[in-house]
Amino acid sequence: MSDRPLTAPRQQYLIVTAFGLYRDLRGAIPISVLIRMLGDLGVEPASVRSSVFRLKKREVLVSAVLDGAAAYALAPHLREVFDEGDRRIFVRHSEASDSWLLATFTVPESQRNLRHRIRMVLRRWGFGAVAPGLWIAPAGVAEAVGARLARERLDSYVEFFTATYRDTEGLKAKVARWWDLDSLAEHYSSFVEQHASLATGAELSPAAAFAHHVPLVTEWRQLPYLDPGLPNELLPASWPGGRAESLFMELHQRWAAPSREYARQLLDPR
Repeated sequence: MSDRPLTAPRQQYLIVTAFGLYRDLRGAIPISVLIRMLGDLGVEPASVRSSVFRLKKREVLVSAVLDGAAAYALAPHLREVFDEGDRRIFVRHSEASDSWLLATFTVPESQRNLRHRIRMVLRRWGFGAVAPGLWIAPAGVAEAVGARLARERLDSYVEFFTATYRDTEGLKAKVARWWDLDSLAEHYSSFVEQHASLATGAELSPAAAFAHHVPLVTEWRQLPYLDPGLPNELLPASWPGGRAESLFMELHQRWAAPSREYARQLLDPR
């Protein structure tokens, strides 16, 4: 587990991770079980309740009833988002080709608030900014980012083009300006430093696996969205992304099954 302070936002991240990992077990999680789960992660019951209240207010969670008890479930409109997240988080990145996806968008002044939403979607799918109003990403994200924009009814404002970059010798210097690779490398290195010692640890009980697995996924799940998936030849020397991804996949494969079994026992103890 992480030794970071369990701030209110971090508590909410842990709760969202738990719902994402076990959303298919029974469709909802009783508040009593959620308090037990988060207690295993060091979160006090009062903090769980306040975090759930905030997530419900943000329309991430909705009220439900399970076996006659008060429970919560993921909001229905987020199901596709979490399915999309599974593909992004738990599948290894494939190396990008030399094709690029360019995006530009035009929003009427009367709807200027949509500009921020479009930028957020593009950044979430690894786009970098070439110039004001022009965004770039490896072409492999085209289908996923198009689907996300369509779900948010933003696709009509965005135009996409595929292209190749002619100055291959200068491209490495350019991508260092289009993306903040130094910051991303720090995130990857921090992840490795935090979790590397666990790679040689002994097998864990289901409860202990749960206590390790949920924080692990919580720490990792934002990184695949920050990483544009650039070809290796465009990345700085000693790029830590591959090592971090391999470490996550190794620990995830080791802990996912026993952690899921522990969650299943809590949700259906019969």
